[in-house]
Amino acid sequence: MIVSEPAKPEWRKSSHSGAGNDCVEIALAETGAAVRDSKNPDGPRLRFAQLGWADFLTAARG
Repeated sequence: MIVSEPAKPEWRKSSHSGAGNDCVEIALAETGAAVRDSKNPDGPRLRFAQLGWADFLTAARG
């Protein structure tokens, strides 16, 4: 399944991140989420469908 990003993604990073540019950022959409490296905002992005994003978060928290 190909998951697209929102037309104008609103990228945000975790409140646990410092002031530097050394973290990942996410953009949420109704269909899922996109993730990018804050040091390379024009670089590759991971896209998750809604169920895949939920599974990813569950695994990351575990």
